[in-house]
Amino acid sequence: MDETRRDRDTEGRAHNARPRDGLGRPLPYGSPGVERQPEGVVRSPQETVREAQRLLSAGMPFHAHEVFEDAWKSGPVAERELWRGLAQLAVGLTHAARGNVTGGARLLRRGAAALAEFRGGPDASDGLASEASETSETSEASEASADSADGGAPAHGIDVGGLTGWARELAGRVEGPGAEPIDAAAEAPRLRDGDR
Repeated sequence: MDETRRDRDTEGRAHNARPRDGLGRPLPYGSPGVERQPEGVVRSPQETVREAQRLLSAGMPFHAHEVFEDAWKSGPVAERELWRGLAQLAVGLTHAARGNVTGGARLLRRGAAALAEFRGGPDASDGLASEASETSETSEASEASADSADGGAPAHGIDVGGLTGWARELAGRVEGPGAEPIDAAAEAPRLRDGDR
C-alpha cells in the first residue's frame, strides 16, 4: 500500500506546509519562503483594507487575497460581494504577475463587476462620495450611511470606482499582443485615496 504523507494543521486537517513565494507559488520543502497569512483572522474593515494595501504594495497580491477572503467569510452578508470582488482583483493581479494573462484578465474583470453595486450600480462613473467622519465611526449605521452616500452598499472608504477602472485597464493591457508577466508591486492598486 502506497501511503502519501499529507501536511496537517494542529487540528489534523489537511494543510499544505510548503513555503511559498511572494506570489503564493509553492516552493520545495526547506526553501526560504514568504511567511503566509494566517487564515481565519477576523479584522475590522479598516484593518482589512490597511493590511491588504500593505501586501499589495509589497508585490504580494496572493497574500492580500487571503486577507480579503477572511473578510468575505467573516463579514456581514451585505458586504460579502465587496470582499469577494476585492479578493478576485487580488487573484487576477496574482495570475497576471505569474504570466497567466487569460486567467488574470478574467478575474480582474469578474472582480470589477462584483464591485459594481458598491459604487451605486454598474453605470456609475465615479467612486465613493465620502468616507465616514471620525465622529461617525462609533456607529455602524452612520458609517454605512456615509460610505453609501451615492446609493451603493457600504464600502468602508474604498475607491470602488478607481479600482474598477484600474482592473479593466490592466485586464486589457495584460491580454494585449506580446503581453508578459507584470510586476505586481508596480501595478498594485490604491484601495483608498492616499493609500500606497
